Amino acid sequence: MTLTTLLRVIGNLAGKRYINLTTFRKDGSEAATPVWVVSDDGARLLVWTGGQTWKAKRIRRDPRVLVAPSTMRGRERGERVEGRARIVEGLDVKALIRKKYGWQMRLLELASRGEDASVAIEIVDAEEGSAE
Repeated sequence: MTLTTLLRVIGNLAGKRYINLTTFRKDGSEAATPVWVVSDDGARLLVWTGGQTWKAKRIRRDPRVLVAPSTMRGRERGERVEGRARIVEGLDVKALIRKKYGWQMRLLELASRGEDASVAIEIVDAEEGSAE
């Protein structure tokens, strides 16, 4: 994938309301989850999640992911793109999510007070090497 194509794909996905983030279980089967998504630089996608969620645990074990635009219920609305993901601690992705999703994010923050620490998931193109 050329750099121009990659930036167009990431920009398109970052502009969507939801994407399906597909991670891989130990047995190789897929686990897809609809998530909110943003980008801070146009070259990577960022997702906010709880640090102990299954998707975060699977990404720590296996960085391979698939992403596709989707509905809030996870029905895919476009082509899947291969990527590599990693957990990024200390990145305030909440501010970006809050800016894009407004009251919905604020409501979620109120409802989840006192739960485990959140983390950011960084997703880059699989062909660009590891997400480091």
